[in-house]
Amino acid sequence: MNVSLQSEMMGRLSRLVASLQRVLELGEKVLDHLAGTPLDSDAFDRHLAFRWDVSRGPGRLVAIEDPHLFDLDDLVGVESAVARLVANIEQFVAGYPSNHVLLYGERGTGKSSAVKGLIAPFGGRGLRIVEVHKTDLLHLPSVLAALRGLPHRFVLFCDDLSFDAGESQYRELKAALEGSLVAPPENVRIVATSNRRHLLPESGAETRAAHLDEAGDLHMGEVIDEKLALSDRFGLVLGFYGFNQATYLAIVRRYAEKAGIQTPWDLLRAESLRWALDRSSRSGRTAKQFIDDLAGREAIGRVGSIGRGQETPPSPRRA
Repeated sequence: MNVSLQSEMMGRLSRLVASLQRVLELGEKVLDHLAGTPLDSDAFDRHLAFRWDVSRGPGRLVAIEDPHLFDLDDLVGVESAVARLVANIEQFVAGYPSNHVLLYGERGTGKSSAVKGLIAPFGGRGLRIVEVHKTDLLHLPSVLAALRGLPHRFVLFCDDLSFDAGESQYRELKAALEGSLVAPPENVRIVATSNRRHLLPESGAETRAAHLDEAGDLHMGEVIDEKLALSDRFGLVLGFYGFNQATYLAIVRRYAEKAGIQTPWDLLRAESLRWALDRSSRSGRTAKQFIDDLAGREAIGRVGSIGRGQETPPSPRRA
């Protein structure tokens, strides 16, 4: 083999090696993009909240840099339900027996806010919130596996949870709560919110399938039994009910005081009731939206000092 041929072959080999190197580097970048950067060992010390992300690869935990915190004292009218939720989480964080929790009730009554409100009082004691969307419940076994054995305590937060006919994600949730041969992690509790008490729709035909036997015992029917089996797996089920006018106004007053609203109470009261009427809702969410709107209008000077008389605002109605 002459020198020139040997030199040409070496050049081709060198270019081939360089091409293969570029292909490997590109492959690593693609894999990194799909899998994402895994959480480092102290991520759970530095962050209070996380979410399960399935946008890339099989799914992974992602830290929430600025979680939405909420003051539990702002939940007027649902104090009893909130107190029971907090007591259950207190048991969980302390390492005592505790239950999975379902918060159900009318929209805007504070169910999601109650869960967000757990971060501030319990975050310093090792509690972390992990948000899992309903569409990601098929990945629930992977989520639980990622949290199993970690030194922190985790609330798995499933917000606005309900299932339509034909959806199958509820089976993974049902197994995670109770019913799988794999024991659920001791350091995880599931807290779900829903507008539905039983999470699954119930038709009139299914209700009519319920019957009394000859001994007078009520049998709900197979379909209804299947649907009740999911909500029954939550050991603690707490109702958040609609507010009367007095409670709605008490919530308005609390938010107004926190926002430093200057509008006289008689005008504030009338405007807040009109706002609720326009939205056909007297809820904590409606009250907060009204105060946000009013605070903005006050800030840019579009609310004048209309009226001088003031009423004594009502005291909060305790649940």
